[in-house]
Amino acid sequence: MRKFYYFFLLFFALLSCNNQQSELLREGMWLAQLEAMDKELLPFNFNLKKSESGYIIDVYNAGETVRVDEIEIRNDSIKIKMPAFEGYISGTFNDSVIKGRFIKESLDRIVPFYAVYGDSIRFHSSANARVDVSGIWETKFSPDSEDEYLAKGIFSQQINKVSGTFRTNTGDYRYLEGIVDGDSLRLSTFDGAHAFLFTAKVTDSTLYGTFYSGNHFKEPFIGRRNEGFELADEESLTFMKEGYDKLQFSFPNTEDILISLEDSRFKEKVVVVQIMGTWCPNCLDETRFLSDYVKTKKPDNLEVVALAFEYAKTKELAFKGIERLKNRVGVTYPILLAQYASSSKTKANEKLPMLNHIISYPTTIFIDKKGKVRKIHTGFNGPATGQKYIAFKEDFDQYIELLLSE
Repeated sequence: MRKFYYFFLLFFALLSCNNQQSELLREGMWLAQLEAMDKELLPFNFNLKKSESGYIIDVYNAGETVRVDEIEIRNDSIKIKMPAFEGYISGTFNDSVIKGRFIKESLDRIVPFYAVYGDSIRFHSSANARVDVSGIWETKFSPDSEDEYLAKGIFSQQINKVSGTFRTNTGDYRYLEGIVDGDSLRLSTFDGAHAFLFTAKVTDSTLYGTFYSGNHFKEPFIGRRNEGFELADEESLTFMKEGYDKLQFSFPNTEDILISLEDSRFKEKVVVVQIMGTWCPNCLDETRFLSDYVKTKKPDNLEVVALAFEYAKTKELAFKGIERLKNRVGVTYPILLAQYASSSKTKANEKLPMLNHIISYPTTIFIDKKGKVRKIHTGFNGPATGQKYIAFKEDFDQYIELLLSE
């Protein structure tokens, strides 16, 4: 009996200790930092609060809030699973610090992570802003190299705080937030899939900087003011090869059943085909848009189908990622597994050889009721692009209505 009594006390003490440890996460604002290359720190802020089911984190990037509600705590260990994407943060914590790693297993990427409670300032400045970056910037990434590509920087500055994004021909670089510190520009974003940091020296008319993606990639960029600059037409980049006017494919859905455009559900209907990946934030933006469009418009003669090109290492993991995306976003249309173990655009093109090339995830293909490809849109200009996103939504709706009326 005495042994049972002591065992009970020990069990109760351990349980109390564990509960106390779980209570150590403080509610309120935190400053997190990821270690990029060149010993640069990529910061972002999040707000941590309790809910009925545990803890919730809201990650802030300019006009975006990323809700994170899958947080596992055991003793002093914590695992934060990012919504929709496979990346997660794993580490340990005490009353004011979380220390660990941001991990993307399929890509074998590990980024050191550190967060401290009570700091709501993303970038701390040492000097007043000496320049204003508000406006449009014609930008070249990896200039004077075979990897060079153009981007359109769109920024707004209030005192020393900056928000905006870089648009490219394949999409945008998300909601960027930061500061001008003297003549230095610093911008960052973290959404659970991509961790981006931009640093640059600024004059009234030029930007000279470096773009960091996590701790695995960096490239230089240069920019100059050009209020009239525009990127290439998104509908001119990918097109059907000569001799082709129809898209053909046969890929499995999450029940491992092959789906084809020849199936009866697509016959004599307008079809939107989304080339995407569950790992891709711009694809997530488009998936949310398409899902909302289908639910609110409810057009009888419209079908949407997505082709997922996944870097998950196995078919099972790829299907798991697709199911996770469908459940988190509420996707009602089929997402087919076109490829796994690689998100290579070259390999993707082998699966759809009637296209001249695939240069972007997402790429969106519009097919009329006769099965003919009518338009192909490269990339996606998400909510971070402001007016461009609004214009896209209007154009999309008008074009779908046109195809449906034929």
